[in-house]
Amino acid sequence: MNAEVNRPNRRLRAILAYIHRHLETPLNVESLAQQAGWSRWQFQRVFGAQTGLSVAQYVRELRLSRAAEALLTSTRRQLDIALECGFDSEISFNRAFKQVFGCTPGDYRRRGERNGLKTPIRLGEVPLPPEELNPRLLQIRVETRAEMHLVGLCDSIDGLFSPQPNFADRVPALWHRFMATLPLSECTGPLYGVLEVHRSTNNGHSFPYWAATQYQGESALPEGVEPLTVPAQQYAAIPFHGPIQALDKTLAWFLQHWLPGSGYRALYGVDLEVYQPELNLNRDDTAMEYWVPIEPDVD
Repeated sequence: MNAEVNRPNRRLRAILAYIHRHLETPLNVESLAQQAGWSRWQFQRVFGAQTGLSVAQYVRELRLSRAAEALLTSTRRQLDIALECGFDSEISFNRAFKQVFGCTPGDYRRRGERNGLKTPIRLGEVPLPPEELNPRLLQIRVETRAEMHLVGLCDSIDGLFSPQPNFADRVPALWHRFMATLPLSECTGPLYGVLEVHRSTNNGHSFPYWAATQYQGESALPEGVEPLTVPAQQYAAIPFHGPIQALDKTLAWFLQHWLPGSGYRALYGVDLEVYQPELNLNRDDTAMEYWVPIEPDVD
């Protein structure tokens, strides 16, 4: 497929930049489509195809994420934050906030953790993610995860940026062994690929990789299965869907182009691959999220 088919054209770039600059003002599909030079139908079709979101959903989630960040980093009144983020009343703000974050703004502020924060799709000043990875643009999400106690199998792999990476063979082999050893019926929640990057060897190219999950089985752990603790951490969650061999291009884009200027910096710690319980081991069609440890860049 021609790369230009999947690359947003200049009009979509311009309208995304306009949305990001005017989140505090009224925004509707008709006016945005007119500004982009499309009909309403064309605008919604192109926007949905490239982002996987409706225009209203994208604007709403960005406004609420901006509000959530303000709740954590300021002492301003909720009403002032609501008005600054484009809501006309505290009632409508509270209702929308609870629908997206599952709690009230007050509860979110008291918890003091970044969870579910959607970031703007950054265009113009940075290259786009490689088109062969996913025809949709990537939107990074910021999440805070508490300490996790998992069980799993471990192997040493040469990672994505190694001179001779072997992850494309060793990781699926480890997951096949994991599923043959540990009954998935006794596992709970997502499956995790845990990359202990901070324990790397071979000039940083090799590190322990775990196929792991939460386990609530009543019987003793099968032979070879060991416990693992993942420390509490704040993450940037990067969606990935495509051939596993292309994951390095997504991560290179994230580290080299998204992270600078994002307000965050990456940490050298424990990376996560987050899979749904119905793990697909097809290396040509992998669906997951890659979670990179981050912290606010306050320098």
